[in-house]
Amino acid sequence: MTTTTTGAGGATPGATSGVTRRVTREDREQWLALGTEGFGTLPPGSPPPPPVDPWPRAYHRPWGVFEGDRLVARIGGVELGSWFHGAEVPTCGIDNVAVAAEHRGSGLLAGLLATVLEEGAERGEPISGLYPTAPGIYRRLGYEIVTAFDEVDLLTADLAAVRPPTDGTTVRRATVADVPAVRAVYDAWARTQNGPMTRRGPRFAATDAELLARVTGTTLAEAADGRVTGFVAWERGTGYDEHARITVRDLVGLTGDAHRALWRVVGSFATVAPTVRLTTSGADAARLVLPGYRWRRVVHRPYMLRVHDPARALTGLRLAPGSWEVAFRVAGDVLGTMDGGYRLTSSDGTSTCTAAEVPTDAATYTPQGLALAYAGTQDSANLRLAGHLSGRTDDDAVLDLLLGGRPVHVRDYF
Repeated sequence: MTTTTTGAGGATPGATSGVTRRVTREDREQWLALGTEGFGTLPPGSPPPPPVDPWPRAYHRPWGVFEGDRLVARIGGVELGSWFHGAEVPTCGIDNVAVAAEHRGSGLLAGLLATVLEEGAERGEPISGLYPTAPGIYRRLGYEIVTAFDEVDLLTADLAAVRPPTDGTTVRRATVADVPAVRAVYDAWARTQNGPMTRRGPRFAATDAELLARVTGTTLAEAADGRVTGFVAWERGTGYDEHARITVRDLVGLTGDAHRALWRVVGSFATVAPTVRLTTSGADAARLVLPGYRWRRVVHRPYMLRVHDPARALTGLRLAPGSWEVAFRVAGDVLGTMDGGYRLTSSDGTSTCTAAEVPTDAATYTPQGLALAYAGTQDSANLRLAGHLSGRTDDDAVLDLLLGGRPVHVRDYF
């Protein structure tokens, strides 16, 4: 696919026109150079970047705008899947967005994004997610912040004070033979949330041995009957003084006692590492068993969502039991794929959504409002207060019943 892109806003300084095409291996050096221009060089002491071969990766779909032979804007589409409302929803991740300094503000991003999303739609990806550096740019294009991927610091001594399990839960180190059970615990947790990656597909194509090798240790929580009910993947880090830190890359428990058992393992490092850094998101249930309140956020990466194809995105979900039917509209999509009327039905807990003629005064979402409703981040009352939902209120309770009720989390950065 090759298209001609014209910069929006003819009077905008630096406005340009160029050719939008797939970025190939021959363009790799320009791609990397534009990334350095946009995001800077790595600070001293940073781990080396991943190897460039193979390039592009199997899960990555890079696009660029070229002015002659020069790459002036770039964007990447990432093949992902997300859990929403109990279903695996194919997802177009957006990454590597950068525009040359002289061309910023000329409208190139909207055209590039539309191209990547169109390709994603052809692959069956009705939603899109990204981690923004400038949320306002993406709000205009139909995205909204629904959660965040955070890093928080805790005192290791507080974790050592977590009371022990009472149901017979024990812990042990995972082996390669246990990795399917680790994956099953993650799936069991993720399918009850909105937003987590499915961790399937080429983006997550690690072998069981590779998965274990990425961290110092993976510890399992095991119930009295032998079932694996949780895991924590942790890195020891360096040193054993006041600056030493344990990094927890993943902590997932399916029971309160699994959380307690896993926290106590991390807390056992209290004499040699006073701080634990945890990657987390949202209202993490693991926090509910902690005896203290110290949970200091040190890194915050907002996550934005766009429901590019509402009919497809809202079909096949596991919604409220019973039979329901509700009409709604979407208006104001700059990219032009969402606007119109829709009819959402749910029977025996499974949804179907189709484009349809609906009353002009039906509940009407902005693109951002639909993203928030789909994720369950905000209910109808709050969306109306924020100006993201208008029209009659008769169906608000049904929309909230169908789309609400699940916590929103992301646990993977791309």
